[in-house]
Amino acid sequence: MPTESDAIIIGAGSAGLSAALEFEKLGVDYRLIEGSHRIGGRAYSEELAPGDWFDLGCSYLHQGLTNPFAAIADRLGVVIGRQHGDIFKHTRAHHNGKQLSVQQQDAYFAYYAACDSAIEASVARGEDVAIADLIDLESEYLKSYANAMAALNPLDIDETSSLDYFRFTSGVDYPVLNGYGNLVAAWGASVPVSLNTRVDAVDWSGKRVRVETSQGTLAGKTVLCTVSTGVLAASDIKFAPLLPDWKIEAIQGLPTGTENKIGLHFDHDVFGAEGRGFHDVWNDDGEAAGFEASVMGQNIAIVFTGGRHAIWLEKQGQQAGHDYALDRVAEAFGNDIRQHVTRSIVTAWTTEPWTKGSYSCALPGQAHQREVLARPLEDRLFFAGEATTVGDNSTCHGAFRSGIRAAREIAALL
Repeated sequence: MPTESDAIIIGAGSAGLSAALEFEKLGVDYRLIEGSHRIGGRAYSEELAPGDWFDLGCSYLHQGLTNPFAAIADRLGVVIGRQHGDIFKHTRAHHNGKQLSVQQQDAYFAYYAACDSAIEASVARGEDVAIADLIDLESEYLKSYANAMAALNPLDIDETSSLDYFRFTSGVDYPVLNGYGNLVAAWGASVPVSLNTRVDAVDWSGKRVRVETSQGTLAGKTVLCTVSTGVLAASDIKFAPLLPDWKIEAIQGLPTGTENKIGLHFDHDVFGAEGRGFHDVWNDDGEAAGFEASVMGQNIAIVFTGGRHAIWLEKQGQQAGHDYALDRVAEAFGNDIRQHVTRSIVTAWTTEPWTKGSYSCALPGQAHQREVLARPLEDRLFFAGEATTVGDNSTCHGAFRSGIRAAREIAALL
């Protein structure tokens, strides 16, 4: 492996790949290294059944009208569900196994709207507090809301910054027929990457940066670090000199939370045309989940859980995740569907060694740390990734844009 370059990119997820492609446009010599056996990072698809793909990581083109991967998908001939961009706006809610009445559904949506209004008013007052401090915690819809927010953010509402949540730009959400992970892999296939190359240490003390890897030592003028805040917080990469306190505070203020997903495949269409879409279920025993049912015409349900519950469930093992997901889907579609499950995939992002979580979420009072995390050190050590973006944070395309931003910063410096 060549040992000298203008820029060394750590991590071949969306940010690292976009930076590499931008360097190629700008004529910057780079080396891209990745610890795992594949590219894509948290964009990763597996075949749940022949021809039916499941995204273990990112699965929707959020902010679809401006998402750069929408145009990339069109160029590559990848089918995206533009007709389903409003999937979350037409959620069907079920309590104790019964779909809400029209009046109950109206009250359900009104509660969600009231929570958003309370968050907006708090931000207008210049606050950055926990979402739990702002909403009605006595509502009959709290369990549903708390579960949905934990799966979205992906920390619980007592840990989630109201400002960070508010600053995220909403929009349409396009599903990807054959996997967002496959889309990212196809887009980045031309980029030269050194796989199975774990980074152990980065020495940025001198004019040239030295990167110690499992495949040897690299040297370069700059380093672009695109790994998750979970990896940074765990000190899996040793920095010399140590990162300054303000950078450590930014990493700690933007922890990588957990959103896990369970994909269930059925031997035929158990949902019917009327059942397709997004469903929210909860019961008086405290169990809750949101799940997507056959949105793109596949015989698949995808169940979401986040925050502390997701971590707890992950520790219980794969069978527990399978059972939990199937129980939630059965609450909406009846127990007869149980006999038609053919296979499941249960994610485990908390223990995924290359990310140590799903994506970042700012703690209360820490939303400003995204800009801080993006700041380079001594014109040698640069940072990119979804945690460094504002408004499109926690997304694949946010990471994509951050890689381009950092590549241009490095190119201008060089």
